[in-house]
Amino acid sequence: MRFLMVFALVILTATPAAAAPAPDVITGRSAELHPEGIAWDPLRHGFLLTSLRRGTVEVVRDGTTRTLVSDPRMVSTFGVHVARGRIYVAYGDMGVGRRSTPDTTYKASGLGVFDLATGRPVHVVDLAIGPGRHSANDVAVDREGNAYVTDPAADALYRVDRDGRATVLARDPRFASDTIGLNGIVWHPGGFALAVRYDTGALFKITESGRVSEVALDRPLVGGDGMDLRPDGSLAAVTNSLGAPGEAAVSVLRSTDGWRTARTTHRVAPWGDDEPTTIARSPRGSYVVDGDLGTLVTGTGLSDGYTLRKVG
Repeated sequence: MRFLMVFALVILTATPAAAAPAPDVITGRSAELHPEGIAWDPLRHGFLLTSLRRGTVEVVRDGTTRTLVSDPRMVSTFGVHVARGRIYVAYGDMGVGRRSTPDTTYKASGLGVFDLATGRPVHVVDLAIGPGRHSANDVAVDREGNAYVTDPAADALYRVDRDGRATVLARDPRFASDTIGLNGIVWHPGGFALAVRYDTGALFKITESGRVSEVALDRPLVGGDGMDLRPDGSLAAVTNSLGAPGEAAVSVLRSTDGWRTARTTHRVAPWGDDEPTTIARSPRGSYVVDGDLGTLVTGTGLSDGYTLRKVG
């Protein structure tokens, strides 16, 4: 009996570190990182961050980063998604990257697909389709591995299949914006995408065939950026005021009619950081990234700091 009691005590005292709760806030520093996108990395049990300044994908653990993906075709990296052993990252150029030039600004735009284990390229797909400005922003992936990429500069939604073939899935007058249009996107297992228009906060439902309908909301998601469709069917959406009269907030929406309408069931505002952009779900909970983008996009300076804050 004494042996059993001692053995149980050893087990109990040996496991607290593994059971320790995840921190509510992770702060880090990495030279001129300015992350915009975030995703959970199930292989390394950490987060992946993109970089408007470097155009890379970084692995972050305990506030430190190392580069996993670096491709010279990507000037700035935005939304990132992990699925089926691949990293999907939207890239563009708003003129703030280290590699930005007059020849690439609002011209270099596409989707990079990389092997999750090695960071090696599988496809780098040019999405500067048609005339005008281009800068891909966010990406969602369906169960078959097809990617759906928003372009708020071109007011378009692209579809890229597993073999890297790109088509325009939808162009719609309701996407058109003089500033920042279609932004965050998620894929719903019902066979459609949900995408938010940044400047007005409108939410759109886009089917596999490219049919577009606007979701009737109880309050618009002005400044709508990254989103996450949760396992319970609710939608978490991050808003900010970087380029629209929005508010730094995280809202949770629900729909009971197949996303013809949706209502806000929970909202945290103001958010704990001034410039939240995107959200990622992990086994430790959902985290929102703030990459201090305001200093970069306004041209007032550069920053090394970033914050990942847990959604309560």
